Amino acid sequence: MSRDAIDDCELCGSPGGEVVWESACCRVVMVADADYPGFCRVVLNRHLREMTDLPHKERMHLMTVVFAVETALRCLYQPDKINLASLGNVTPHVHWHLIPRWRDDRHFPNPVWATPQRANVQSRRAVDGRQLGDRIIAALRTPSSVHHGSSGETP
Repeated sequence: MSRDAIDDCELCGSPGGEVVWESACCRVVMVADADYPGFCRVVLNRHLREMTDLPHKERMHLMTVVFAVETALRCLYQPDKINLASLGNVTPHVHWHLIPRWRDDRHFPNPVWATPQRANVQSRRAVDGRQLGDRIIAALRTPSSVHHGSSGETP
């Protein structure tokens, strides 16, 4: 736990998932959710409640990581959509959810936290944390590789 950790904060007391990449500022974790393969969180490594509590440089770094994770997820899995969310109502610790979405997933087109639209949907998509970590590193090294457009091409 960092020196700024809060005892009852879930994200201060645990990684929040399988760590696939980490810097001094933040970590990227895969969330174990069989319905949503590739579901990741980008978690600030110290306890703050809001993005605007971060100094500008750290805020920009965190968002660069969010964009790199989105790029990696799009390259590897070609989802129909990526959902980005920073809620924090339950866990008031700066973190971003990145959720690859497919038209045939349980909740599409609704949010994953809504009532399911389909029952007994089993994803056949496999996610490799090591491969995802490698793609995040590659995306961070070449920020210009961010995917543009909706043609389905990979960067």
